Amino acid sequence: MPYKTTILKHIKFHFLLFIIGFSFLSTSAQKIKIDGVAVVVGKNIVLDSDIEKFKQEVDLRSEGKVQISNCEMLEELMQQKLLSHHAVVDSVVVSDVEVSSRVERSIQYFTQQYGNIEKVIKAYGFNDLDDLKKELTTVQKENLLIEKEQQKITEKIDVTPEEVRLYFNGLKEKGELPQFPAEIELAQIVLKGIPTKEENERIITKLNELKKQIEDGASFKMKAIINSEDPGVTQNGGMYPVTKESNFIKEFKEMAFTLEIGQVSKPFKSDFGYHIMQLHEIKGNTRIASHILMQPKVSDDKMNEIKDKATSIIKDIREGKITFEEAVKKNSMDDETKNSGGLILNPSTGESRFELTRMDPAFYARVNDLKKGEMTDPFYDENRSGVKMFKFILMKDRTDTHIADLVDDYVKIQQLALQKKKEETITKWSREKIKDTYIKIGSEHGKCEFQKNWKKETNK
Repeated sequence: MPYKTTILKHIKFHFLLFIIGFSFLSTSAQKIKIDGVAVVVGKNIVLDSDIEKFKQEVDLRSEGKVQISNCEMLEELMQQKLLSHHAVVDSVVVSDVEVSSRVERSIQYFTQQYGNIEKVIKAYGFNDLDDLKKELTTVQKENLLIEKEQQKITEKIDVTPEEVRLYFNGLKEKGELPQFPAEIELAQIVLKGIPTKEENERIITKLNELKKQIEDGASFKMKAIINSEDPGVTQNGGMYPVTKESNFIKEFKEMAFTLEIGQVSKPFKSDFGYHIMQLHEIKGNTRIASHILMQPKVSDDKMNEIKDKATSIIKDIREGKITFEEAVKKNSMDDETKNSGGLILNPSTGESRFELTRMDPAFYARVNDLKKGEMTDPFYDENRSGVKMFKFILMKDRTDTHIADLVDDYVKIQQLALQKKKEETITKWSREKIKDTYIKIGSEHGKCEFQKNWKKETNK
């Protein structure tokens, strides 16, 4: 059927910009040696190894759905270098705070992938954390320059309803209407297990005992390995580099910047439980600290009571004694969804709709068979803080995989039309800027046929 065109084709431009930024980050972090300069754009260079890395990233992140040749990859990379070069020419401002925030997010991402920061440093061949941060700072500064230059070029671009209609009809005439995947909208009611006052006091007493033992000479690392409920303790002894910009919880950062070297804190509370912390070292704006985490327990009997209550709420909703929204307001203990009728937001997009096939497999299994208006049975869950709970989910809305429709999918079509118009605007900008920008293409890539006149041939 000619209309079954993947939506990925129509967001290729935006998708590739994301991959390019990530590709340069990974390439720089791996410290690939110069194996040939493919292109020079202004004062920026693209290496042959950049092209290969880009190819791998595109294939991985598109799950093989985006097909792009080496010459097309090179042109996309040249485009980014052109944007970066002219961002500097145009005096685009990138603040240190913006860059450091991006750097910290990158470090957190790599740390999650490898388990701890030491493994990241070793895997990418850096000398230490400062060396890694220096490289990431260069990469993320360029990424921000590119993004801001794009925003500057397209800030006044918009599309009218007529332009959206013409865009849609053009795709329809060419048999290229995108196929939108199945999407769902979910709401939840969450009932948490709350530890008793006596259980909290037991944890605090235990941590105070550990604090005294450490102050009397016991090894913090050994006490952490034996007692801490932080999953990372077996790999790093509960030790972390902490900055004010890092993604650690507020209480953790505040305590790290309060302690003196060698000092052990009093027990302090966070959403994860109760902690004690010892500061080991100060490196500039970074604090190297260890902690022991202990989480108050909730009895099995209490959790069974919560499950029974959830079952009773579901029964009342199904019998029409209370609406789902009323039950959320009365019973739900989830701060993020309680005031929105239980509506769950997609963390990747910030919107309420989820692409069904891209959900977490365990979550997908729970909701895949639900029809609109149906609810799951109550099920046990724990959040990242270790809080135990029972919850159940309502399928608020469900849209099956379908070919784009102008009425039903107007917002999506509008976004695609706007993205296309922005792409055309940047392309026009690029054609003009190429004329007065120094560009040198390596001999190995001289045979490439580009969409833009990168070679500055007089007949183009």
